[in-house]
Amino acid sequence: MTTQSRSAPHTWRFFRAGGFDQPRIDTPADLLAIGALDQKLWVALSCPVAGSEFDRRTLALIDSDNDGHIRAPELIAAVTWAGEHLSDTAPLLGKSAGVPGVPLTAIKADDAEGALIAAAAREVLAESGGAAVTVEAASAAQARFAEKAVAAWEVAGAAARPLGEATADAYAALAAVAAKVDDYFTRCQLAAFDGRATDLLNASEDALKALAGATLTPQNALIAALPIAKVGPGGTAEGRNAANMGTAEGRTAANMGTAALPLSAGANPAWADAIAALRDQVVTPLLGARDVLTADEWQTLQDMFAPYAAWLAAKPDAAAMGDGVLALERLARYCRDLMTLANNFVAFKDFYTHQEPALFQIGTLYLDGRACELTVAVNDPGKHAALATLSRLCLVYCDCVRGAEKLSIAAAFTAGDSDQLMVGRNGVFYDRQGNDWDATITRIVDHPISLRQAVWSPYKKLARLVSEQLQKFAASKAGAVDSNLTGVAGTVGKAAEAPAKPPAAPFDVGKFAGIFAAIGLAVGAIGTAVVAMVTGLLGLKFWQLPLALAGLLLLISGPAMLVAWFKLRARNLGPLLDANGWAVNARARINIPFGTSLTQLAALPKGAVSSLTDPYAEKPTPWKAIIIGLFILAGILLAGISFMAH
Repeated sequence: MTTQSRSAPHTWRFFRAGGFDQPRIDTPADLLAIGALDQKLWVALSCPVAGSEFDRRTLALIDSDNDGHIRAPELIAAVTWAGEHLSDTAPLLGKSAGVPGVPLTAIKADDAEGALIAAAAREVLAESGGAAVTVEAASAAQARFAEKAVAAWEVAGAAARPLGEATADAYAALAAVAAKVDDYFTRCQLAAFDGRATDLLNASEDALKALAGATLTPQNALIAALPIAKVGPGGTAEGRNAANMGTAEGRTAANMGTAALPLSAGANPAWADAIAALRDQVVTPLLGARDVLTADEWQTLQDMFAPYAAWLAAKPDAAAMGDGVLALERLARYCRDLMTLANNFVAFKDFYTHQEPALFQIGTLYLDGRACELTVAVNDPGKHAALATLSRLCLVYCDCVRGAEKLSIAAAFTAGDSDQLMVGRNGVFYDRQGNDWDATITRIVDHPISLRQAVWSPYKKLARLVSEQLQKFAASKAGAVDSNLTGVAGTVGKAAEAPAKPPAAPFDVGKFAGIFAAIGLAVGAIGTAVVAMVTGLLGLKFWQLPLALAGLLLLISGPAMLVAWFKLRARNLGPLLDANGWAVNARARINIPFGTSLTQLAALPKGAVSSLTDPYAEKPTPWKAIIIGLFILAGILLAGISFMAH
């Protein structure tokens, strides 16, 4: 039981961000009390080690089960361990408060492990001459200790090699077949115990039938699953024959009816090469040339390699060794990093206060005149997007390349619009270390970005629709003209040779007048609507005019704004992180003001002077306005004449 749990309950303070209350972890007492905080109030309960902008060595020390995830119990255990080995908890403020390291006086040395840590700290401080043990000094000491331990281990291995320099290859050959050879001799012992087991312990009839209809190779998995040789009380017939013709030991085994594994012929074809390697690299050098191997000889070989196997198993882990040295490094790292980790796990303080990037923010994407700060690493964009779309964020997936390195990211666009976001566009991604990567859009998850985009979206859609229809109409008419010109050019010669034709029919003025009248009526209808709208607006009082215009704007843009408003209010960080393996435990919302701060728009710097004159701006031409005006006027006149006629 920790000191914290025996003392009075901790008084928690909370701050509200993202639409929910988050615990404040500002002091060592706050950090040491997280084990008593109801986990329903934690923002996250698990986070992946990969894809996080955090010290990997520290995360590896906290990840006690080495499963690639940091979970709440592991973080609590790390905090508890650090608290138990500190007499002064001030170093737990870590880099968030600029604490340089762990002073020797802050280390609690009242138990065996604490004494080892203190002794290691004294040695490190004696070498470095500092006042506190830093992570760098502790890690360097750990590395030096590991190098010495590995060197000592290498020296000890000289006496454990039965074949000298060839031992490694020989042991690999023995280990490759060890399980199958043990299985073979055990089956033979069962067959000797009860003859009825012989047929059952060999390949079954069903297994052989399954092989009969297939195209077989020695690498076939079904063949490899069969016994390494035919099982019997005395082994295979080939083994017994070889024993009778071979060494005295083999003949003795054959006479006694004990099992003998064939080393030259009669072995399972899937294991023939491995058996040959065992014979050439292990059996012959240690036992002499032979064609069979008895169970006793097999045990002898295993006994000869047992010291070598034990030596390999005792190889020191360069990343995790040394009694006090490793514990000192752990303590130094925990004091430096645990406060920061808690404020990116128990609470999302770093993310919501913008004091520094959160551990899941891996860099900034510059694209389309914007800088997107909410950018996460992605392993599988397709799988990630399936869940991340529930975040209601406009996400742009990019493949990033820097030399031979590749990286996939997802960036949230939370300000501006999506008009120029399209697959294939290029940008630049800057990671947290300042390295620049070429970024290319590969996928877009489209959601509303801002209310401004929603206001203008109906007009942009209308403009695009009109533009597309006009382009289609112009293209069809241009095609018709080209076709007519081609036809006329082809018939010019024939027309010259053809007999004279009666004069052409006179120009039908009435027909074309009807066409122009139809066009005029259409334009007139538009003109009438425009005139009616303008007349209605002019008939309003001056204070009613802004209200009418606002109502018209609301009528057109209101539905799009309403839909966008609901979706923007529903933006949630959780699915974006859950798709990366997090277990976000809260509805971490990204409202409109906060979202706007996550994407910076291009803006001129303060005090900048800009010329408003563009020397290449298109010159205004009055003809377009004149023609449109004439059509509207003609429509109004025709509408007036039609009205008077009725």
